[in-house]
Amino acid sequence: MRRRHLMIAASAAALLRAGATPAFAQNTRTLKMGYSVQNPQIEAAAKVFGEAVAIRTDGRFRVESPPSRSLVAESEVVRNIQSGTVDIGFITSAPLANIVLEVGVFGIPFIFEDAIHARGVIDGPVGLACLEKFRNKNLIGLAWGENGMRQITNSKRPIRTPDDFKDLKLVLPQSAVMMIGLEAVGANVSALPFAELFEALRTGRFDGQDNPIVTAQAANLWQVQKYLTLTNHVYDPAAILMSPSAYDSLSERDQMAFKDAAKFAGLASRRSAEEAQAAGVAAMRQAGLQVIDAIDRAAFVAAMASATRKYDELFTPGLVGWVSNAS
Repeated sequence: MRRRHLMIAASAAALLRAGATPAFAQNTRTLKMGYSVQNPQIEAAAKVFGEAVAIRTDGRFRVESPPSRSLVAESEVVRNIQSGTVDIGFITSAPLANIVLEVGVFGIPFIFEDAIHARGVIDGPVGLACLEKFRNKNLIGLAWGENGMRQITNSKRPIRTPDDFKDLKLVLPQSAVMMIGLEAVGANVSALPFAELFEALRTGRFDGQDNPIVTAQAANLWQVQKYLTLTNHVYDPAAILMSPSAYDSLSERDQMAFKDAAKFAGLASRRSAEEAQAAGVAAMRQAGLQVIDAIDRAAFVAAMASATRKYDELFTPGLVGWVSNAS
């Protein structure tokens, strides 16, 4: 499945590079897109989406991206899509579980073996059902993309087992699911807005943090951390969402064109996430961080057992086990 996804994404990118974007029709309609431009892989995939929309609609639609220097919180982008002031958004997982509860199951630490396992589940019945549920929240889920696997950095010690988390002050996103899981494996966790993260690590208020490599690298966290552990503990999906008012104004044919373009963009984000992680690990190693690329995963999974009851109370009974065992 992984090879198939990468081949499709590569073919899509090649098609978009080889064929010039069609000249825009005289009555071209411009749609506004929002996302966090601090994330280069989402920004690149959003560009693929815009080019694919233009090709599939013969230039009748143009997708306008935000200014490259703007930085808007994803939660604000979501609100703007719901209100119709922004037409489309490429949103990473942090706010998604606050919109559709079931999306939170994808953020349970160590529920997936790797990104390939996660993609297979998110492209299957559970992931598709979650996309449909966005409609009830005044959003249209077009397709799934990817922000990458989340990793741990810290300034105190290498992390290889749950015991290494003892007394380690760790910053997490504002996600109850992730906090429950990493508390279960021994971490002392707190939530903090991303904008405050660098200074909190620099001053020693916190020892470490959790993010995909590309995010940690873009925020220059390597300057205030000493150790990078490739835990791959949480898969971080992204969703391409659309305003119902914009989507419902499209013809059925154009709706399919937008969904197809979103799928191509999602595949492009997956390829970009893999490339960004490899490049980011090399860059952080070169910058002086000690990289720990092997952990006792079985010990972490065993430690997670104490969180099972809380997750079963949070989600539909049986959902966690179904996702964990799905291939």
